[in-house]
Amino acid sequence: MSILDNDLIKANAMELWFDDDKFYVLLSDGREIGVPLDWFPKLKKANDNQRSKWRLIGNGIGIHWEDLDEDISVEGLLMGRKAKH
Repeated sequence: MSILDNDLIKANAMELWFDDDKFYVLLSDGREIGVPLDWFPKLKKANDNQRSKWRLIGNGIGIHWEDLDEDISVEGLLMGRKAKH
């Protein structure tokens, strides 16, 4: 990974929201990213209440859903990584 590539993934999550097919993350550098819920089966299967119970971890380097036992890193989202389960 080059220095430029590394700079592109150095942003923290600040907020997130969902629509029917995707979830979106507002990053500390102003970018908004959206990824398909199909990438994360636990989130796709979850109801709105379960999805709403998230918290930022590590100063925003990741997002955690306690009830769903799901952790997603901002770096993983930016690199296009899907859930492994």
